[in-house]
Amino acid sequence: MLMPVLIFGPMLCAPAAYVVGRRSAAARSALVAAVCALTLCGTLLLWREETVLEIPAFCGLGLHLRADGFRSMYATVAAFMWTLTGLFSPEYFAHYHNRGRYFLFNLITLGATLGVLCSDDLYTTLVFFEVMSLTSYPWVAHEETEGALRAADTYLAVAVIGGLTTLMGLFLLWHELGTLSFDGIRAAVAARGGADGTLTAAAWLTLFGFAAKAGLFPLHIWLPKAHPVAPAPASALLSGILTKTGVFGMAVVTLRLMAGNAAFANILLLLGAVTMSLGAVMALFSVDLKRTLACSSVSQIGFITVGLAMTSLLGEEGGLAAYGTVEHMLNHSLIKLCLFMCAGVVFMNLHRLNLNDIRGFGRKKPVLHVCFLLGALAIGCVPPLGSGFNSKSLLHEGILEYIHLLQEEDAPWGIYKALELLFIFSGGLTVAYMTKLYVCLFHEKHPTRQAAFDAMGRTYLTRLSGAVLLASAVILPALGLFGGALLSPLAARAMPFFGQEPLSHAVHYFSGENLLGAAESIAVGAAVYLLVVRPWMMKKQPDGTRVYVNRWPAWLDLENGLYRPLLALLARCFGALFAFFAGIPDSAFVRGLGRAVGRVTAWIGHIPDSAAVLRTVPRLVTGVTRIFAECPERVAAGLRRTVFRWRHQNPDAPVGTNVTWRLGRWLDRVGARLNASILREHPMHDDYEYRLAQQREEWRDEVEKVFRSFSFGLLLLAAGLLAVFLYLVLR
Repeated sequence: MLMPVLIFGPMLCAPAAYVVGRRSAAARSALVAAVCALTLCGTLLLWREETVLEIPAFCGLGLHLRADGFRSMYATVAAFMWTLTGLFSPEYFAHYHNRGRYFLFNLITLGATLGVLCSDDLYTTLVFFEVMSLTSYPWVAHEETEGALRAADTYLAVAVIGGLTTLMGLFLLWHELGTLSFDGIRAAVAARGGADGTLTAAAWLTLFGFAAKAGLFPLHIWLPKAHPVAPAPASALLSGILTKTGVFGMAVVTLRLMAGNAAFANILLLLGAVTMSLGAVMALFSVDLKRTLACSSVSQIGFITVGLAMTSLLGEEGGLAAYGTVEHMLNHSLIKLCLFMCAGVVFMNLHRLNLNDIRGFGRKKPVLHVCFLLGALAIGCVPPLGSGFNSKSLLHEGILEYIHLLQEEDAPWGIYKALELLFIFSGGLTVAYMTKLYVCLFHEKHPTRQAAFDAMGRTYLTRLSGAVLLASAVILPALGLFGGALLSPLAARAMPFFGQEPLSHAVHYFSGENLLGAAESIAVGAAVYLLVVRPWMMKKQPDGTRVYVNRWPAWLDLENGLYRPLLALLARCFGALFAFFAGIPDSAFVRGLGRAVGRVTAWIGHIPDSAAVLRTVPRLVTGVTRIFAECPERVAAGLRRTVFRWRHQNPDAPVGTNVTWRLGRWLDRVGARLNASILREHPMHDDYEYRLAQQREEWRDEVEKVFRSFSFGLLLLAAGLLAVFLYLVLR
């Protein structure tokens, strides 16, 4: 009975918290904190033994839940983060509106998140995943500003599109395998002898929604937009836990459904590498505190995805990579809990996030200084206090292990060496952007408000919030110093879920090779900070002060530059298509046309599979394709020689071509005569010379648009035929 209480208990308590909050904000805060703390205690009880729960007949397939080593561990991490953010929230939301709404959806999201992390089949995962996505939407939209609502729309669009795509993948999987359970899909795929084309397509469709929530490129667009506008406690949960539910689903697809599929793992590795480096570059360019941390989350998800892909590529030898993946998931969750609450302290005092507005705020504030520094060291992987050093070192070792394996097999390995160098460089960028934030907050001085910042003293943070902040920070150096005693046992618990055996030997985190890799990343970070950030990403003002400037090109915004225009174009195209179909009359001709098409289709289906047919049909298709390919050019050339030919214009003609000028002058004379006679009381005032020239230009523009669309359609047709040809050849 423990698991249903943990999952559905917070959901049932959410309305009660809302009602209590209408009478007393303090009582509501106490109730929310108590629910989160009790949930945390309950998740700890799950560590004793594996727990299974089935709710049969729910929407036909039922709900299947299981709390084993990895799932119980991450359920505890989620409950711990909810507890600390719940204790931090009363001070943060002291001057906010709609606090009841936030806590209502906060508790519902807690239950849904635990449902995802304890799910035992993909159907159950999707059910709780969609509930979690919808109930976390009000977090992003909480401030109800224009920017917050736009970011919330982006978040919701990514969640809905991702969920529907994943649902399509699950339909395919159920049709092909007859099961969606985590253990069942692995056995079913093994019985089929591996994943074929249909299962691969189903895997990518299923992965889409999980990757969108995790923030994997190119589906990362919601993270940099949502975090700056969401409340800091929500940002900590979005970055620290909700992205990990996406990683949870990605791990199931990669290590159970597509286990041993090198092509799938290599594509995932490429996406992880792009996400890892792009997120770090975006964070380096950012001049907004929470946006920098959000882009950092994108980068760290890339590191984790690289670990997943390497685990799959290494197969049974992927223990180190799997350890690194689990440990970096854990480290990143706890690091972002600490850093986003530090950012929340800054925002609730200044209501600003731009680095030029908050510079110097952390001076003479030792609690904030220590907590932020520990978080920065952890994510920057600076040994021995940086807990991220332990997990990233294992990810690095996984890459080196795979390179060594390829060298032994005399297989190409250069691309993976490039990946290793990119891994080290991205780690260096992490050091650079965290140094940028740290120096800005705690060493630089604000040119006009520094005295006011220093005068805040102890009033900037209550004792409770300070204790919560310290509790989130002191864990990080402990994990960094005692990785062998703390991180390794936790990673060993997770190995059955990741399809690996626990390592039989102790992990030497502080080996010379690992320390050398950390030193290389730190050196890269120092060089980037001194040679790029200080001279190029800062600008000297006329009064001598230096300010941070945003050098990121606006045209690189994927959402505004690509996704929104593409969706708008698709909406217009489908709207026109549906309007066309809706306008088709229900006549005998239309019904007869449908019957004729059906007969032709049936006749084609009965064409004998003979050598003559196989020779004739491709030739016919090739000939027709060539005719259509050359048709636009020939029609355009003919029109240029006839209708659109520019003849010698009369020097007195002010606009248009000679034809439009002569016709317009003649129509103007006719109009003048009509105005002088039968239209004397209501004369015409049109200037046909200009009107015809304008209509001619508009017509020419429309014709050009038609030609461009037709040419683009033929290009897509050619691409489709090429894809079909390659499929038939390679099948």
